[in-house]
Amino acid sequence: MATCEVCGNVYDKAFVVSMPGRNGTFDSFECAIHAMAPRCAHCDCRIIGHGIEHDNSFFCCAHCAHQAGVSAAKDRV
Repeated sequence: MATCEVCGNVYDKAFVVSMPGRNGTFDSFECAIHAMAPRCAHCDCRIIGHGIEHDNSFFCCAHCAHQAGVSAAKDRV
């Protein structure tokens, strides 16, 4: 049994997500996303797909990147 670091639920099916420089224990993907997913530099939504990275900033889509002045950004098609 482990405790989710976001909601505090003690759960027998908790899991660990590892990223460079960060590990977290969670009881659901929702909690893992809440704690670890980057946020769009323009609209502030959680980025749970590929997103776009430019100069150490993350964007959820090309539209948001364009709004922030990244004219060459393209969504993956």
